[in-house]
Amino acid sequence: MVKNKYSAGIFILLAGIVILLGKLGVFSFIGSVFWPLFILVPGILLHVLFFGRLLPAVVLIPGGMLCVYALLFLFCTVSGWDNMKYVWPFFILGLAVGLYEFYLFESSRPRFAFTASVALAAVSAAAFALILLWKWGVYLIAIALIAVGAWMMYGRKARSRW
Repeated sequence: MVKNKYSAGIFILLAGIVILLGKLGVFSFIGSVFWPLFILVPGILLHVLFFGRLLPAVVLIPGGMLCVYALLFLFCTVSGWDNMKYVWPFFILGLAVGLYEFYLFESSRPRFAFTASVALAAVSAAAFALILLWKWGVYLIAIALIAVGAWMMYGRKARSRW
């Protein structure tokens, strides 16, 4: 009977702590910040099931996509969703990562998967570069002009002309 009271006391104590934390908003905060883990866990699980030889290599395509998207969503959750206007090319990169993993680990090494993954990665990189150029283009031009001017002034051949 004493063990029964002890177990019931622990259960009631834990229930009270859970209710108190819920009313204080702890669980809503955790849910609002770490919800991308609900996308990351299935992506990792698909990888584990493939490497455990339970599923075919084709599951690496959605597995890679889910992992990249979860990291993207976690970044936007932490840094702010207004950054999505700069990091949206990572959606294309997620598909490229999934296709590349499929190419790497499929025994027949499908050429279309490699070609598609490289093409999608190039499109993603080009889109990201254009976004950075549009956002920081003036700064990049200024830095390039400073570097070229410094090289012209202090380069190896420039010293011999002075």
